[in-house]
Amino acid sequence: MKIIKYIFSLCLLVLLVNSCDEDDSNTSFVDSAVAPTNVSALFEVTQDNTGTVTITPTAEGAIGFNIFYGDDTAEPINLSQGENTSHVYEEGTYTVTVVAFGPTGLETEISQELVVSFEPPTNLIVSAENDAAVSKQVNVTASADNAVSFTVDFGDGSEILSGNIEETVSYIYADPGIYTITVVAMGAAIETTEYVFADFEVTAILQPLTSAPTPPARDAQDVISIFSAAYTNVSNPDYFPDWGQGGQGSSWAMFNLSGDEILQYVNLSYQGVDFGQEIDASQMEYLHLDVWTADVITDLEVSAIRTGPEENAVTLPLGADQWTSIDIPMSDYTDQGLSLADLIQLKFVAPNQWAAGTVFIDNIYFYKEASVPTTIAGTWKVAPEAGSLAVGPSPGSSEWWAIDDAGVTQRTCFFDDTYVFGSDGSFSNVLGTDTWIESWQGGSDYCGTPIAPHDGSNPATYIHDETAGTITINGTGSYLGIPKPYNGGELSNPSDAPSSITYDITLIDINTMSVGIDAGNGVFWTYKLIRDGAVASPLAGTWMVAPEAGSLAVGPTQGSSEWWAIDDAGVTQRACFYDDTYVFGTDGSFSNVLGTDTWVEPWQGIGADSCSTPVAPHDGSNPATYTYDSLAGTVTLNGTGSYLGIPKPYNQGELTSPSEAPESITYDVSFIDSNTVTISIEAGTGVFWMYKLVKI
Repeated sequence: MKIIKYIFSLCLLVLLVNSCDEDDSNTSFVDSAVAPTNVSALFEVTQDNTGTVTITPTAEGAIGFNIFYGDDTAEPINLSQGENTSHVYEEGTYTVTVVAFGPTGLETEISQELVVSFEPPTNLIVSAENDAAVSKQVNVTASADNAVSFTVDFGDGSEILSGNIEETVSYIYADPGIYTITVVAMGAAIETTEYVFADFEVTAILQPLTSAPTPPARDAQDVISIFSAAYTNVSNPDYFPDWGQGGQGSSWAMFNLSGDEILQYVNLSYQGVDFGQEIDASQMEYLHLDVWTADVITDLEVSAIRTGPEENAVTLPLGADQWTSIDIPMSDYTDQGLSLADLIQLKFVAPNQWAAGTVFIDNIYFYKEASVPTTIAGTWKVAPEAGSLAVGPSPGSSEWWAIDDAGVTQRTCFFDDTYVFGSDGSFSNVLGTDTWIESWQGGSDYCGTPIAPHDGSNPATYIHDETAGTITINGTGSYLGIPKPYNGGELSNPSDAPSSITYDITLIDINTMSVGIDAGNGVFWTYKLIRDGAVASPLAGTWMVAPEAGSLAVGPTQGSSEWWAIDDAGVTQRACFYDDTYVFGTDGSFSNVLGTDTWVEPWQGIGADSCSTPVAPHDGSNPATYTYDSLAGTVTLNGTGSYLGIPKPYNQGELTSPSEAPESITYDVSFIDSNTVTISIEAGTGVFWMYKLVKI
């Protein structure tokens, strides 16, 4: 029996030394300090009726130990890592306490029972089992009365191992086969007790027990999938073209691991995949595959083959009894002169173990880094507000029905449901103990127990196609918003649930999503989803350019005012500009509010710089939205004529006519404090505008 306690005991010694600076007293290491782990003690007793027990403590992250013998010895013995102590006990049962301490003073304490008896061990029970997860590993456990420890001779000439009674001793053999395993139980008596497994068969694990790692969600334009359940595969591939290798005993099978299909190439000489078409992978950056093998095949040669045929190979090492995830840079092929514009096949070769071993391969695909980083990963819920659920005869319409405040209150069991998009492409409906149940589900519009399959019980995945503006949910019973609408209709029975639904989505901002679905026959449902736990954008509110010298500037580098900066006289002259506001809504909306006049320049069609009526489209008349990316430190305005600071600069240059106004502009944002930001934009090459905005 082992009892563990974690103790926080940290003392910081502060040395006051003249001329020390602040960096010399950095104690940030404390924040990441952890107590020692995996603390244990091995008891070894001499078989001479003296009661002499050797105690060897071990732990991860420990620099020393205090050993309390558990008898009438008053003081503990202090040991360093790797040391042990011997102590003479009378017959009896003792509780030995080991306190392991790390370099910062954090401690972990364990207690183990020690039985010292001068009677020989009796009632010895021994088990030896092949490990279920580790190939060729055997685990031996022994229990006995009057025993302190036991030794195991695994019968292959290796070192004899020992362990405490009732604990487990494990060993990995070099080769499978038949072995004699001898277990000896020992107490304080001279006599020991032995048990022998005369013909124990050590087995190797010859197939994967778990699936390969799940590929991340990727946009369709960023991946060409050959074989993977995570993506849409190319049509009509041949996963066993054979190429005459069957005569050498090579073959293939579709291995099924609890519903997960995996390619299995048996006695691999060379096999591969024929795409059944030419594939242009010239824009892809990597070839990925996951490979599992026992320890026969140590390397895999992967050839890319183009029309001709012409091929080049890359050879990679494999780990034994585990999935090896491989990402081959496509440059490894192009550097050998291979064109990637017309690939037709992949070939897999066992170069050093010809036709002698088996490989399992999954998730074969070409990919490139995300063209546009996905922004939906996380936990979402329907916004608990009027209008967040609606249906009408056109996309976005609420003409027929929209939920009101009373409905939100009535359906609290629904508005706490969440929709979880994993960064690995997984999706979950998390409904808790109750949700809103309707008559088509066997209820009568009330809060009740979720009804299968719309209860989140089935595994699901999603694909976010940012180019198309869609999310496809794959998994029977998985849904967004409410479960009734699907592509082309509305359910009348839970058993009719489709295995996949595609929704149209619009990201209003990074934390707000509009979801729509055409349920057929001119029926359009719309849901407003918000990111669970999201805080309002720090930009939300009304801002203006600070009415002070230097608040507008331009120069050859970011933040520079080398070429021009507004002075006090300019601030006074442009009073009509300094009362303009920039309004960032909490719902992702954006507005330029200019009043009856603002500062207008000749490129906008007037004779000279002056206060004048705002000129379209830079007059705030067009609807606009914004997206704030806190990680990138940017804000993007979407809406022709929307701008920050002054309207002339945009991402590609400076406008010469209002008609050239872009639909979208992205600015760099730097918060000075919660009410002050610096906005900057590179207007073409080497022209940097900067504005200082303050919240009002």
